[in-house]
Amino acid sequence: MDQAEPSHLPGQPDRPRRAPGEEPQRGTDGALDHPVVAGYDGSPSSRHALAYAAGLSRRLERPLLVVHVSPPGIYCEPLTGQVIGAVRDRSETERWLLAELDEVCDRAGIEVRVVTRRGSPARELAATADEAAADALVIGAPGSRWHHVAGSVPGWLARHAHCPVIVVP
Repeated sequence: MDQAEPSHLPGQPDRPRRAPGEEPQRGTDGALDHPVVAGYDGSPSSRHALAYAAGLSRRLERPLLVVHVSPPGIYCEPLTGQVIGAVRDRSETERWLLAELDEVCDRAGIEVRVVTRRGSPARELAATADEAAADALVIGAPGSRWHHVAGSVPGWLARHAHCPVIVVP
């Protein structure tokens, strides 16, 4: 019996299948080719989003780009000069993010990159997804009710991102 060719879904680009162990395609500048972007902040919902993004990356045979956005800077308490919110060193943050990924899934067979940025989480996630020409942006749902009143990162991304946004509870 002849096997049918996999059907091409409308709106999906033709992608040749990789052999197991074959490296993902890279652009001419060494950038990842259409990765799945996962926003991670350490919350339970972002942990679920990280696991979902890893599975999606594996199914789509795309690299995984894990993004952590830190607050814009270091703050000092005005009276004492005590530093509040000291920033982690980049290599420490990368080790933490990879350890978190290892806890939620088996990353064997997935090319993983870690990016740390500073600023507004919504804007930085959208910018990273745009710069990488991401196939999807996966984030966790907000945990507090205040986000429903004041606006949320998923809501902003749904209106402004240029790729599909998947919100995982």
